[in-house]
This record gives sequence, structure tokens and C-alpha cells, in this order.
Amino acid sequence: MTYRNWLTTGVVCAAIAFVVATGAFFHSQHPASADSRAMILAVDPQPLVAVTKGGERSFSVEIADTSAEREAGLMFREEMADDHGMLFVFEAPRDVSFWMKNTPMPLDLIFVGQDGRIRAIKQGEPQSEAMISPGEPVRFVLELKAGTAARSGIAGGDLLRHPAIGTAHN
Repeated sequence: MTYRNWLTTGVVCAAIAFVVATGAFFHSQHPASADSRAMILAVDPQPLVAVTKGGERSFSVEIADTSAEREAGLMFREEMADDHGMLFVFEAPRDVSFWMKNTPMPLDLIFVGQDGRIRAIKQGEPQSEAMISPGEPVRFVLELKAGTAARSGIAGGDLLRHPAIGTAHN
């Protein structure tokens, strides 16, 4: 009888451990927000292309197109490749403001209109709570490592091409 109780207890404990482990796994698959973990989104298969006076420059991008993804953005991210960024996609043009709280990397914030044209480029200082805004409604924001826009010759009025931006013209 004692063997049977130990066996039952062991099976119940194993089942509980399985349920807890499964829940932890699926919870970890959701984007993190302000819980001190960097959110890493899948890299979009299509590159984002900046069309500048000096030629085209391609970037691999993560697409943040939900409220939770846009809220978390690049918070807690400590490094990123020079040719990588995050494209924030909003449902419609609107006034937007960003801040750099919980973001340890300095960033270029490139504000883009519905037509894919760059409206403003602003610098974001690590860990700052200062609001960063273009001063006009935009539909997209591209975040790159600080200095990337200048090194790549990206300037106001340049065009960004990507399927997420292309669908905005309709």
C-alpha cells in the first residue's frame, strides 16, 4: 500500500512539474514589455531599403506592429548589428512620442510619413525619459543604432521601401 501511495505522489508531482514547465515555456514566447527582458521579434524576410542621394542602403528589420510590441520596442536591448533596426508600424498617421527609458543603446529615430518619406531624424539618449517627437503625424518610425543614419547618408525627404510601408499607400 505504501508503494502505491509513493507511486501516485510521484506521478502527481511529475504532472504538476510538466504543467508548470509548459506554462513557463509558453509565457516566455510572448514579447516582453517592461519586465527587464529584451523583446526579440522575428527578422522580417524582406529588407527595408533606404533610398538616399548616395544610393540604396538595406537593413534587416524587426516589425513592431502591435501595441505591446511598440511599447516594448528596443527596451533592454544592449546591442544590435549596424545593418539592423526595428520598424514601428502604426495603423494610421498620428502624433507619436518615444522615450528611451530602459533602453541602454543610443538610437537614431527616423520618423516616416504614410508615403514612406522621412519627415524627421532625432537622436535618442540611453535611459532618458525625455520625449522624442517629430512634431507632425507619422505612420512609421525606424530605430537604428545611433549614427547609422548619418553614416549611411540617410536624410529628411529620403524614401524608405518595405512591404509594410508599401501597403500604407493604399
